[in-house]
Amino acid sequence: MTTIAQQTPFGSGFDATTTAEEVLGARRLDGRTAVVTGGYSGLGLETARVLAGAGATVIVPARRPQVARDAIDGLPGTIEVEQLDLAHPPSVDAFADRFVRSGRSLDLLIGAAGIMAPPLGRDAAGNELQFGVNHLGHFRLAARLWPALRRAPDGARVVSVSSLGHQISGVDLEDPNFETRPYDKWKAYGQSKSANALFAAGLDARAAPFGVRAFSLHPGNIWTGLTRHLDQSDLRALGVVDERGERLPDGIKTIPQGAATIVFAATDPRLDAHGGAYLEDNDVAPLVDVDGRATHGVRRWAVDPVAAYGLWTLSERLTGVPFTPA
Repeated sequence: MTTIAQQTPFGSGFDATTTAEEVLGARRLDGRTAVVTGGYSGLGLETARVLAGAGATVIVPARRPQVARDAIDGLPGTIEVEQLDLAHPPSVDAFADRFVRSGRSLDLLIGAAGIMAPPLGRDAAGNELQFGVNHLGHFRLAARLWPALRRAPDGARVVSVSSLGHQISGVDLEDPNFETRPYDKWKAYGQSKSANALFAAGLDARAAPFGVRAFSLHPGNIWTGLTRHLDQSDLRALGVVDERGERLPDGIKTIPQGAATIVFAATDPRLDAHGGAYLEDNDVAPLVDVDGRATHGVRRWAVDPVAAYGLWTLSERLTGVPFTPA
């Protein structure tokens, strides 16, 4: 498992302004298959577009397939749409079962779907909705797709889209679903994003011997549909609008820039030496120890091997899905 000491930038040559197409460069992905959750809007859509444009076959699983088909209509390359609801475990199982039975290998699994700071809700299994969709749904998906990931002839990668929001909260292993503590939408969001990072660290530790590597990342601050549950006071607190509600340009990436670190995590061969790492701005992110909120980097609790082990055990229990790569 990637240790805290390994969470050190290596100097990729890219930066926060690099776009997804620039990260990929002339690299081709012909013959490779990618599953991109959330691949029909925002960062996921840009990721799907760039991967398909480089020759990959991209599967976009969607809760609303017709909306997804409309979004990808006219894009170059091969992009397929399938039914999947991350908040509904039988839907995850059905999608994965169809894929595995098809005999396809899976080269890239990218978890770009997510929700941010909604009112208290629960998934079909009763888990707090952000933890259920952002983490548990993707945990279940990766577990069910493991046979296809294992089949990838040149090794596979799993990319978990986390966020700088992870620094709001670590994972409460005793009460992840806010059953005994008051619900706080931002703590719930932070917990789910810490879980995304810990999941990648935990998966890489287990899957690397089989040629499957995993990474998590902060894509940057980007205006996407993820902000749909936020009011003006939330946006002001995040520092993305002024007192009049006008958008502030400083520190905001474009969608092509935001998708860059996702594509970097999925395709850059240099990352084979950094499995399980948390990335930002197209490089390994530095470890940051400060009081209060930071503007970059990763907190210890999101890359801690002991916390990753605890989350893995909790995730198996809450999903009822044993996940021991073999």
